[in-house]
Amino acid sequence: MVNRQKILIVDDDSNIAELISLYLTKECFETMIAGDGETALLLADSFAPNLILLDLMLPGIDGYQVCREIRAKSSIPIIMLSAKGEIFDKVLGLELGADDYMEKPFDSKELVARVKAVLRRYKPATVIPQASDVKCVEYADLTINQTNYSVVYMGRTIDMPPKELELLYFLASSPNHVFTREQLLDQIWGYEYIGDTRTVDVHIKRLREKISDHANWKIATIWGIGYKFEVRQ
Repeated sequence: MVNRQKILIVDDDSNIAELISLYLTKECFETMIAGDGETALLLADSFAPNLILLDLMLPGIDGYQVCREIRAKSSIPIIMLSAKGEIFDKVLGLELGADDYMEKPFDSKELVARVKAVLRRYKPATVIPQASDVKCVEYADLTINQTNYSVVYMGRTIDMPPKELELLYFLASSPNHVFTREQLLDQIWGYEYIGDTRTVDVHIKRLREKISDHANWKIATIWGIGYKFEVRQ
């Protein structure tokens, strides 16, 4: 019997949480509900979910803080849910490490589709792959391994959420190739992101905070177009 993937639903509105649980259960997911931030942090460890749906407005510890604390110790995919649709809220959520952001009210089919899309892109290796299957690129002082989701920079392992790593790997796999923000959204997120290309900018900003320009390479901005992983000859 195939183990069902587990989704932790964090929302203080029990009606919404139960409805989301119903949608996901129909898609053969196993669900657990937390009504506040403290319970969510406990269940993130004990329930060991494959993905967390996290409401921002929670009693006690809010969704931003929950995301911050989970991200400090884990790369579990997180999709934030909120009735707050301002760009600032979206950007802050993404900067804290969320993998996606959905505004309430949302369509149940879109929610399920986004859950599946994020999970498709976050698959921790469960078997040792053959050498030919390893997705890894290496440059001076930088190794990006998408097979085991690890990044080693200047001899140190860098903690990096899945989307950041996938974006870095995609760029570094095609050195000196310029990609538009729309192309990067399509490649990394895999679906239309409602035209919000700031998502890419936020993730690039976070990458640059962790990985500084090197004498041999850097993440370069091509103004008015997008980004490239520039390798100096």
